[in-house]
Amino acid sequence: MNIIVKPNGSSLCYCRPDTTWERENKDFYSPECVNEVLWAPVAFARVSKAGKCIGQRFVQRYYDGVGCGILMYCVTTHTGPVVKQDVSACVDHTSILPMPLYGPEVLEDRKEFIVTKNGNNISVIKDHESSSMTVQSEWRHLLEEAICSASELTSLRIGDFVVVELAPLQNLALRKDSKVAIKGTFCENDIFDFNIIF
Repeated sequence: MNIIVKPNGSSLCYCRPDTTWERENKDFYSPECVNEVLWAPVAFARVSKAGKCIGQRFVQRYYDGVGCGILMYCVTTHTGPVVKQDVSACVDHTSILPMPLYGPEVLEDRKEFIVTKNGNNISVIKDHESSSMTVQSEWRHLLEEAICSASELTSLRIGDFVVVELAPLQNLALRKDSKVAIKGTFCENDIFDFNIIF
């Protein structure tokens, strides 16, 4: 199983190993070399049909479940400004992609994804701001575009996740914080609740 990620503001994709997937909502214990944890809110889809070079016209046939979650990036010990080489996307249990998934039809409704840190909202992302029912969901568009572009580069297999970052990377926790409580809500349902512990 691959976790194929389209970073915010990028036209390229990269893969995270399946060991990064946190399935059980367990606390994240930071490795000793990590001083900071960055994060991005994401929407994701589970691939239900294998494919390569999937066209926009047929993309809805290739996924059967969607959800929201977060990706965490660990910043290693460094001095000075953070550079790309200091950030690791392959640390175990840093892809918070909660189950169970929602049916793709949830993308047609108005929804919001809320993330809190120590009880305070740090992100509220809404989809379908327009009252017009003819407006296509931005999240659906982003996910389907990511599935198509990822399938140009790699073969998609049943069970893969295609993940789209909905916002730029932000700080989530620092080593000096010692412990940070993170909670996520989607469609008024609690979808994850864990601690980051240094």
